[in-house]
Amino acid sequence: MADRYLHLTGTATGRFLTRKLGLPQPAQLRRWTLETQTLTGPVLHLTAGDSAVTDELGTVLAACGPEVVARADRPAGIVLDATAVDTAAGLGAVHAALHPVVRSLAPGGRIVVLGTHPSSDDHHQAAAQQALEGFVRSLGKEIGKGATVQLLRIAPGSVAGAESTLRFLLSPRSAYISGQVIEVNDAAPDPVADWAAPLAGRTALVTGAARGIGASVASVLARDGAHVICLDIPQAQEDLVRTADRLGATALPLDITADDAAERIAAAAPDGLDILVHNAGITRDRRLANMAADRWASVIDVNLDSVLRTTDALLKAGTVNRGGRIVATASIAGIAGNNGQTNYAASKAGIIGLVRSLAPRAAADHGVTVNAVAPGFIETKMTAAVPLFIREAGRRMNSLSQGGLPVDVAETTAWFAQPASTAVNGQIVRVCGQSLLGA
Repeated sequence: MADRYLHLTGTATGRFLTRKLGLPQPAQLRRWTLETQTLTGPVLHLTAGDSAVTDELGTVLAACGPEVVARADRPAGIVLDATAVDTAAGLGAVHAALHPVVRSLAPGGRIVVLGTHPSSDDHHQAAAQQALEGFVRSLGKEIGKGATVQLLRIAPGSVAGAESTLRFLLSPRSAYISGQVIEVNDAAPDPVADWAAPLAGRTALVTGAARGIGASVASVLARDGAHVICLDIPQAQEDLVRTADRLGATALPLDITADDAAERIAAAAPDGLDILVHNAGITRDRRLANMAADRWASVIDVNLDSVLRTTDALLKAGTVNRGGRIVATASIAGIAGNNGQTNYAASKAGIIGLVRSLAPRAAADHGVTVNAVAPGFIETKMTAAVPLFIREAGRRMNSLSQGGLPVDVAETTAWFAQPASTAVNGQIVRVCGQSLLGA
Protein backbone atom coordinates (compact mmCIF):
# COMPACT_ATOMS: atom_id res chain seq x y z
CA MET A 1 0.00 0.00 0.00
CA ALA A 2 1.34 3.44 -0.93
CA ASP A 3 2.61 5.66 1.88
CA ARG A 4 1.03 8.95 0.82
CA TYR A 5 2.67 10.88 3.64
CA LEU A 6 6.13 9.69 2.56
CA HIS A 7 5.32 10.79 -0.99
CA LEU A 8 4.12 14.19 0.26
CA THR A 9 7.31 14.85 2.22
CA GLY A 10 9.28 14.23 -0.98
CA THR A 11 7.76 17.37 -2.53
CA ALA A 12 8.84 20.96 -1.91
CA THR A 13 5.41 21.83 -0.47
CA GLY A 14 5.43 18.78 1.78
CA ARG A 15 8.90 19.52 3.09
CA PHE A 16 7.88 23.11 3.87
CA LEU A 17 4.68 22.11 5.67
CA THR A 18 6.16 19.29 7.71
CA ARG A 19 9.11 21.47 8.75
CA LYS A 20 6.79 24.29 9.85
CA LEU A 21 4.52 21.91 11.75
CA GLY A 22 7.34 19.92 13.32
CA LEU A 23 6.15 16.66 11.74
CA PRO A 24 8.35 13.68 10.82
CA GLN A 25 10.30 14.08 7.58
CA PRO A 26 11.11 10.59 6.33
CA ALA A 27 13.70 10.24 3.59
CA GLN A 28 13.25 8.04 0.56
CA LEU A 29 15.38 4.98 1.29
CA ARG A 30 17.63 3.69 -1.47
CA ARG A 31 17.48 -0.08 -1.53
CA TRP A 32 19.48 -2.58 -3.57
CA THR A 33 18.83 -2.67 -7.30
CA LEU A 34 20.93 -3.79 -10.27
CA GLU A 35 21.84 -0.12 -10.73
CA THR A 36 22.54 0.65 -7.04
CA GLN A 37 24.35 -2.36 -5.65
CA THR A 38 26.79 -0.37 -3.50
CA LEU A 39 26.92 2.94 -1.71
CA THR A 40 27.60 5.85 -4.02
CA GLY A 41 30.59 7.46 -2.39
CA PRO A 42 33.62 6.63 -0.26
CA VAL A 43 33.70 5.09 3.20
CA LEU A 44 35.69 6.83 5.92
CA HIS A 45 37.82 4.53 8.06
CA LEU A 46 38.40 6.15 11.46
CA THR A 47 39.98 4.86 14.65
CA ALA A 48 39.41 5.73 18.32
CA GLY A 49 42.49 4.84 20.33
CA ASP A 50 45.35 2.51 19.44
CA SER A 51 43.58 -0.35 17.70
CA ALA A 52 45.33 -3.67 17.10
CA VAL A 53 43.13 -4.45 14.08
CA THR A 54 43.60 -1.30 11.97
CA ASP A 55 45.47 -2.92 9.10
CA GLU A 56 43.36 -6.08 9.00
CA LEU A 57 40.15 -4.04 9.12
CA GLY A 58 41.42 -1.84 6.31
CA THR A 59 42.01 -4.91 4.15
CA VAL A 60 38.52 -6.26 4.82
CA LEU A 61 36.90 -2.88 4.15
CA ALA A 62 38.79 -2.57 0.86
CA ALA A 63 37.24 -5.87 -0.25
CA CYS A 64 33.71 -4.71 0.54
CA GLY A 65 33.24 -2.54 -2.54
CA PRO A 66 33.19 1.21 -1.79
CA GLU A 67 36.43 3.20 -1.86
CA VAL A 68 37.95 3.44 1.64
CA VAL A 69 39.55 6.77 2.55
CA ALA A 70 40.91 8.61 5.58
CA ARG A 71 38.99 11.81 4.82
CA ALA A 72 36.15 12.88 2.54
CA ASP A 73 33.83 15.86 2.19
CA ARG A 74 30.67 13.80 1.68
CA PRO A 75 31.24 10.19 2.78
CA ALA A 76 28.59 7.59 2.03
CA GLY A 77 29.72 5.58 5.03
CA ILE A 78 31.81 5.88 8.18
CA VAL A 79 33.44 2.96 9.98
CA LEU A 80 34.79 3.84 13.41
CA ASP A 81 37.08 1.25 14.98
CA ALA A 82 36.48 1.59 18.73
CA THR A 83 37.74 -1.87 19.70
CA ALA A 84 40.57 -0.32 21.73
CA VAL A 85 38.30 1.86 23.88
CA ASP A 86 38.58 0.36 27.38
CA THR A 87 38.07 3.27 29.79
CA ALA A 88 35.50 5.97 30.38
CA ALA A 89 38.07 8.58 29.40
CA GLY A 90 38.73 6.66 26.20
CA LEU A 91 35.18 7.32 25.08
CA GLY A 92 36.32 10.87 24.36
CA ALA A 93 38.11 9.47 21.31
CA VAL A 94 34.76 8.31 19.94
CA HIS A 95 33.40 11.84 20.22
CA ALA A 96 36.58 13.32 18.77
CA ALA A 97 36.45 11.02 15.75
CA LEU A 98 32.77 11.39 14.83
CA HIS A 99 31.92 14.92 15.95
CA PRO A 100 33.74 16.67 13.06
CA VAL A 101 32.35 14.42 10.32
CA VAL A 102 28.84 13.30 11.31
CA ARG A 103 27.17 16.32 9.70
CA SER A 104 28.91 15.62 6.41
CA LEU A 105 27.52 12.09 6.05
CA ALA A 106 25.60 11.78 2.79
CA PRO A 107 21.82 11.25 2.92
CA GLY A 108 21.10 7.55 3.34
CA GLY A 109 24.63 7.04 4.64
CA ARG A 110 25.87 4.33 6.96
CA ILE A 111 27.78 4.53 10.24
CA VAL A 112 29.21 1.33 11.69
CA VAL A 113 30.97 1.47 15.05
CA LEU A 114 33.26 -1.49 15.66
CA GLY A 115 33.51 -2.62 19.25
CA THR A 116 34.38 -5.75 21.14
CA HIS A 117 32.61 -7.87 23.73
CA PRO A 118 32.39 -6.35 27.23
CA SER A 119 34.77 -8.22 29.51
CA SER A 120 33.60 -10.12 32.56
CA ASP A 121 37.06 -9.63 34.10
CA ASP A 122 37.54 -5.89 33.52
CA HIS A 123 34.64 -3.71 34.57
CA HIS A 124 36.28 -0.58 33.19
CA GLN A 125 36.54 -2.12 29.72
CA ALA A 126 33.02 -3.53 30.06
CA ALA A 127 31.63 -0.12 30.98
CA ALA A 128 33.34 1.57 28.05
CA GLN A 129 32.28 -1.04 25.50
CA GLN A 130 28.70 -1.16 26.79
CA ALA A 131 28.62 2.63 26.56
CA LEU A 132 29.03 2.24 22.80
CA GLU A 133 25.62 0.56 22.65
CA GLY A 134 23.84 3.53 24.19
CA PHE A 135 25.84 5.85 21.95
CA VAL A 136 24.91 3.99 18.76
CA ARG A 137 21.23 3.63 19.61
CA SER A 138 20.98 7.35 20.38
CA LEU A 139 22.93 8.46 17.31
CA GLY A 140 20.65 6.33 15.16
CA LYS A 141 17.63 8.23 16.50
CA GLU A 142 19.05 11.67 15.82
CA ILE A 143 21.01 11.35 12.60
CA GLY A 144 18.11 11.66 10.15
CA LYS A 145 18.15 11.86 6.32
CA GLY A 146 17.63 8.10 5.99
CA ALA A 147 21.04 7.33 7.50
CA THR A 148 21.59 4.35 9.79
CA VAL A 149 23.94 3.53 12.67
CA GLN A 150 24.99 0.09 13.97
CA LEU A 151 27.35 -1.40 16.53
CA LEU A 152 29.32 -4.43 15.35
CA ARG A 153 31.06 -6.33 18.13
CA ILE A 154 33.89 -8.57 17.04
CA ALA A 155 35.77 -11.24 18.95
CA PRO A 156 39.59 -11.08 19.06
CA GLY A 157 40.95 -12.32 15.76
CA SER A 158 37.54 -12.28 14.06
CA VAL A 159 37.88 -9.35 11.66
CA ALA A 160 37.90 -11.65 8.63
CA GLY A 161 34.68 -13.27 9.87
CA ALA A 162 33.02 -9.85 9.89
CA GLU A 163 33.37 -9.29 6.14
CA SER A 164 29.90 -10.51 5.17
CA THR A 165 28.37 -8.35 7.91
CA LEU A 166 30.33 -5.26 6.89
CA ARG A 167 29.36 -5.83 3.26
CA PHE A 168 25.72 -6.00 4.31
CA LEU A 169 25.74 -3.00 6.65
CA LEU A 170 27.69 -0.83 4.19
CA SER A 171 25.28 -1.48 1.34
CA PRO A 172 21.75 -0.57 0.18
CA ARG A 173 20.62 -4.02 1.37
CA SER A 174 20.48 -2.78 4.99
CA ALA A 175 18.35 0.31 4.28
CA TYR A 176 15.75 -0.40 6.99
CA ILE A 177 18.08 -1.59 9.75
CA SER A 178 19.36 0.86 12.34
CA GLY A 179 20.32 0.96 16.00
CA GLN A 180 21.29 -2.70 16.04
CA VAL A 181 24.01 -4.46 18.00
CA ILE A 182 25.44 -7.41 16.07
CA GLU A 183 28.00 -9.78 17.52
CA VAL A 184 30.45 -11.75 15.40
CA ASN A 185 32.33 -14.69 16.88
CA ASP A 186 35.72 -16.12 15.91
CA ALA A 187 34.42 -18.86 13.57
CA ALA A 188 36.22 -18.91 10.22
CA PRO A 189 33.97 -17.89 7.30
CA ASP A 190 33.27 -20.33 4.50
CA PRO A 191 34.59 -19.05 1.15
CA VAL A 192 32.39 -17.22 -1.36
CA ALA A 193 33.35 -17.80 -4.98
CA ASP A 194 31.22 -14.98 -6.36
CA TRP A 195 29.83 -12.19 -4.20
CA ALA A 196 27.29 -11.43 -6.94
CA ALA A 197 25.79 -14.90 -6.34
CA PRO A 198 26.94 -15.91 -2.84
CA LEU A 199 24.31 -18.66 -2.53
CA ALA A 200 25.09 -20.42 -5.81
CA GLY A 201 24.88 -24.19 -5.47
CA ARG A 202 22.91 -24.02 -2.23
CA THR A 203 19.38 -25.30 -1.62
CA ALA A 204 16.99 -23.23 0.47
CA LEU A 205 13.52 -23.92 1.84
CA VAL A 206 11.24 -21.02 2.77
CA THR A 207 7.98 -21.61 4.63
CA GLY A 208 5.03 -19.29 4.06
CA ALA A 209 6.47 -18.50 0.63
CA ALA A 210 3.29 -18.03 -1.40
CA ARG A 211 3.07 -14.29 -0.90
CA GLY A 212 4.21 -11.33 1.18
CA ILE A 213 7.44 -11.53 3.13
CA GLY A 214 7.95 -15.21 2.36
CA ALA A 215 7.70 -14.66 -1.39
CA SER A 216 10.19 -11.79 -1.11
CA VAL A 217 12.61 -13.96 0.89
CA ALA A 218 12.37 -16.68 -1.74
CA SER A 219 12.98 -14.10 -4.47
CA VAL A 220 16.11 -12.64 -2.88
CA LEU A 221 17.57 -16.07 -2.11
CA ALA A 222 16.99 -17.07 -5.74
CA ARG A 223 18.53 -13.80 -6.92
CA ASP A 224 21.62 -14.64 -4.88
CA GLY A 225 21.93 -18.02 -6.62
CA ALA A 226 20.07 -20.50 -4.39
CA HIS A 227 17.65 -23.15 -5.61
CA VAL A 228 14.57 -22.45 -3.55
CA ILE A 229 11.84 -24.79 -2.35
CA CYS A 230 8.74 -22.67 -1.67
CA LEU A 231 6.49 -24.15 1.01
CA ASP A 232 3.00 -23.00 1.95
CA ILE A 233 -0.36 -24.44 2.92
CA PRO A 234 -2.30 -26.32 0.22
CA GLN A 235 -5.03 -23.65 0.33
CA ALA A 236 -2.47 -21.16 -1.05
CA GLN A 237 -1.30 -23.50 -3.81
CA GLU A 238 -2.25 -21.22 -6.69
CA ASP A 239 -0.18 -18.32 -5.34
CA LEU A 240 2.56 -20.73 -4.28
CA VAL A 241 2.96 -22.20 -7.76
CA ARG A 242 2.90 -18.73 -9.29
CA THR A 243 5.71 -17.60 -7.00
CA ALA A 244 7.77 -20.75 -7.58
CA ASP A 245 7.36 -20.60 -11.36
CA ARG A 246 8.47 -16.97 -11.41
CA LEU A 247 11.67 -17.88 -9.56
CA GLY A 248 12.44 -21.18 -11.24
CA ALA A 249 11.85 -22.70 -7.81
CA THR A 250 10.06 -25.80 -6.52
CA ALA A 251 6.57 -25.55 -5.01
CA LEU A 252 5.83 -27.70 -1.96
CA PRO A 253 2.19 -27.43 -0.82
CA LEU A 254 2.33 -28.54 2.81
CA ASP A 255 0.88 -27.56 6.18
CA ILE A 256 3.97 -26.99 8.32
CA THR A 257 2.02 -28.17 11.38
CA ALA A 258 1.43 -31.63 9.89
CA ASP A 259 2.91 -34.53 11.83
CA ASP A 260 4.94 -35.66 8.81
CA ALA A 261 6.08 -32.17 7.74
CA ALA A 262 9.77 -32.83 8.41
CA GLU A 263 9.71 -36.14 6.51
CA ARG A 264 8.05 -34.52 3.49
CA ILE A 265 10.54 -31.65 3.53
CA ALA A 266 13.42 -34.12 3.61
CA ALA A 267 11.90 -36.01 0.68
CA ALA A 268 11.68 -32.75 -1.31
CA ALA A 269 15.39 -32.08 -0.70
CA PRO A 270 17.17 -35.41 -1.30
CA ASP A 271 20.59 -33.73 -1.20
CA GLY A 272 19.73 -31.89 2.00
CA LEU A 273 19.07 -28.25 2.81
CA ASP A 274 21.72 -25.58 3.11
CA ILE A 275 19.25 -22.89 4.18
CA LEU A 276 16.07 -23.35 6.22
CA VAL A 277 13.90 -20.23 6.61
CA HIS A 278 11.00 -20.43 9.07
CA ASN A 279 8.78 -17.61 7.83
CA ALA A 280 5.25 -19.06 8.05
CA GLY A 281 3.11 -17.36 10.67
CA ILE A 282 -0.44 -16.35 11.52
CA THR A 283 -2.23 -13.87 13.76
CA ARG A 284 -5.46 -14.44 15.68
CA ASP A 285 -5.71 -11.20 17.63
CA ARG A 286 -7.88 -10.67 20.69
CA ARG A 287 -7.26 -9.28 24.14
CA LEU A 288 -6.57 -12.12 26.54
CA ALA A 289 -9.92 -11.73 28.30
CA ASN A 290 -11.68 -12.30 24.96
CA MET A 291 -9.31 -14.89 23.48
CA ALA A 292 -10.70 -18.40 23.04
CA ALA A 293 -8.35 -21.31 23.61
CA ASP A 294 -8.35 -22.27 19.92
CA ARG A 295 -7.10 -18.81 18.90
CA TRP A 296 -4.24 -19.14 21.38
CA ALA A 297 -3.35 -22.70 20.38
CA SER A 298 -3.36 -22.15 16.62
CA VAL A 299 -0.91 -19.24 16.82
CA ILE A 300 1.45 -21.08 19.15
CA ASP A 301 1.28 -24.19 16.96
CA VAL A 302 2.04 -22.46 13.65
CA ASN A 303 4.44 -19.74 14.81
CA LEU A 304 6.45 -21.62 17.42
CA ASP A 305 5.74 -25.30 17.98
CA SER A 306 5.98 -26.22 14.29
CA VAL A 307 9.34 -24.42 14.13
CA LEU A 308 10.62 -26.36 17.13
CA ARG A 309 9.36 -29.72 15.84
CA THR A 310 10.61 -29.42 12.26
CA THR A 311 13.95 -27.93 13.26
CA ASP A 312 14.60 -30.73 15.74
CA ALA A 313 13.61 -33.41 13.25
CA LEU A 314 15.58 -31.96 10.31
CA LEU A 315 18.72 -31.51 12.41
CA LYS A 316 18.43 -35.00 13.87
CA ALA A 317 17.98 -36.54 10.41
CA GLY A 318 20.91 -34.59 8.98
CA THR A 319 18.66 -32.92 6.42
CA VAL A 320 20.25 -29.55 7.21
CA ASN A 321 23.74 -29.94 5.78
CA ARG A 322 26.90 -28.98 7.64
CA GLY A 323 27.63 -25.35 6.95
CA GLY A 324 23.87 -24.81 6.82
CA ARG A 325 21.88 -21.83 7.97
CA ILE A 326 18.61 -21.72 9.91
CA VAL A 327 16.80 -18.38 9.95
CA ALA A 328 13.61 -17.96 11.96
CA THR A 329 11.16 -15.07 11.98
CA ALA A 330 10.58 -13.35 15.32
CA SER A 331 8.88 -9.93 15.60
CA ILE A 332 9.20 -6.62 17.37
CA ALA A 333 5.96 -7.73 19.10
CA GLY A 334 7.96 -10.49 20.79
CA ILE A 335 10.38 -7.87 22.13
CA ALA A 336 8.09 -4.98 23.09
CA GLY A 337 4.68 -6.68 23.27
CA ASN A 338 1.54 -5.52 21.51
CA ASN A 339 -2.02 -4.82 22.63
CA GLY A 340 -4.31 -7.70 21.66
CA GLN A 341 -1.45 -9.99 20.67
CA THR A 342 -0.52 -11.98 23.76
CA ASN A 343 -0.54 -15.18 21.70
CA TYR A 344 1.46 -13.74 18.81
CA ALA A 345 3.96 -11.95 21.05
CA ALA A 346 4.45 -15.11 23.11
CA SER A 347 5.13 -17.15 19.97
CA LYS A 348 7.63 -14.64 18.61
CA ALA A 349 9.42 -14.22 21.94
CA GLY A 350 9.61 -18.01 21.96
CA ILE A 351 11.48 -17.87 18.65
CA ILE A 352 14.05 -15.60 20.29
CA GLY A 353 14.49 -18.12 23.10
CA LEU A 354 14.86 -20.93 20.58
CA VAL A 355 17.61 -19.08 18.70
CA ARG A 356 19.61 -18.09 21.77
CA SER A 357 19.56 -21.61 23.18
CA LEU A 358 19.97 -23.66 20.01
CA ALA A 359 22.58 -21.54 18.18
CA PRO A 360 25.70 -22.59 20.11
CA ARG A 361 24.68 -26.26 20.22
CA ALA A 362 23.69 -26.39 16.54
CA ALA A 363 27.05 -24.89 15.59
CA ALA A 364 28.98 -27.34 17.78
CA ASP A 365 26.98 -30.48 16.94
CA HIS A 366 25.89 -29.88 13.34
CA GLY A 367 28.02 -27.03 11.94
CA VAL A 368 24.82 -24.99 11.48
CA THR A 369 24.13 -21.39 12.47
CA VAL A 370 20.77 -20.24 13.87
CA ASN A 371 19.62 -16.61 13.73
CA ALA A 372 16.38 -14.64 13.61
CA VAL A 373 14.97 -11.57 11.94
CA ALA A 374 12.52 -9.50 13.99
CA PRO A 375 10.41 -7.37 11.64
CA GLY A 376 8.69 -4.22 12.81
CA PHE A 377 6.07 -2.42 10.71
CA ILE A 378 6.41 -3.96 7.24
CA GLU A 379 4.15 -2.88 4.38
CA THR A 380 2.09 -6.00 3.58
CA LYS A 381 -1.56 -6.82 2.90
CA MET A 382 -1.92 -7.49 6.63
CA THR A 383 -0.72 -4.00 7.64
CA ALA A 384 -2.75 -2.44 4.82
CA ALA A 385 -5.86 -3.72 6.60
CA VAL A 386 -4.95 -1.91 9.83
CA PRO A 387 -7.14 1.16 10.54
CA LEU A 388 -5.73 4.36 9.04
CA PHE A 389 -4.59 6.19 12.17
CA ILE A 390 -3.06 3.09 13.77
CA ARG A 391 -1.31 2.33 10.49
CA GLU A 392 0.10 5.85 10.26
CA ALA A 393 1.31 5.69 13.87
CA GLY A 394 2.98 2.35 13.16
CA ARG A 395 4.78 3.79 10.17
CA ARG A 396 6.15 6.80 12.05
CA MET A 397 7.13 5.04 15.31
CA ASN A 398 10.73 4.44 14.25
CA SER A 399 13.84 6.44 13.56
CA LEU A 400 13.30 6.32 9.78
CA SER A 401 9.64 7.44 10.16
CA GLN A 402 8.28 4.95 7.63
CA GLY A 403 7.28 1.35 7.21
CA GLY A 404 9.69 -1.22 5.87
CA LEU A 405 9.20 -3.42 2.82
CA PRO A 406 9.20 -7.22 2.60
CA VAL A 407 12.50 -7.01 0.74
CA ASP A 408 14.13 -5.50 3.86
CA VAL A 409 13.39 -8.71 5.77
CA ALA A 410 14.51 -10.75 2.77
CA GLU A 411 17.87 -8.99 2.45
CA THR A 412 18.59 -9.60 6.14
CA THR A 413 17.69 -13.26 5.76
CA ALA A 414 19.99 -13.58 2.74
CA TRP A 415 22.89 -12.10 4.73
CA PHE A 416 22.35 -14.64 7.50
CA ALA A 417 22.22 -17.37 4.82
CA GLN A 418 25.56 -16.55 3.21
CA PRO A 419 28.39 -19.07 3.60
CA ALA A 420 30.65 -16.22 4.73
CA SER A 421 28.31 -15.53 7.68
CA THR A 422 29.58 -18.48 9.73
CA ALA A 423 30.64 -16.12 12.52
CA VAL A 424 27.13 -14.66 12.78
CA ASN A 425 25.27 -17.00 15.12
CA GLY A 426 22.58 -16.60 17.76
CA GLN A 427 21.73 -13.07 16.60
CA ILE A 428 18.30 -11.41 16.72
CA VAL A 429 18.33 -8.51 14.27
CA ARG A 430 15.38 -6.13 14.22
CA VAL A 431 14.24 -5.05 10.77
CA CYS A 432 12.22 -2.15 12.09
CA GLY A 433 13.86 1.14 11.13
CA GLN A 434 14.92 1.29 14.81
CA SER A 435 11.52 1.06 16.43
CA LEU A 436 10.96 3.52 19.25
CA LEU A 437 9.54 0.60 21.24
CA GLY A 438 11.54 -2.28 22.66
CA ALA A 439 15.23 -2.79 23.34
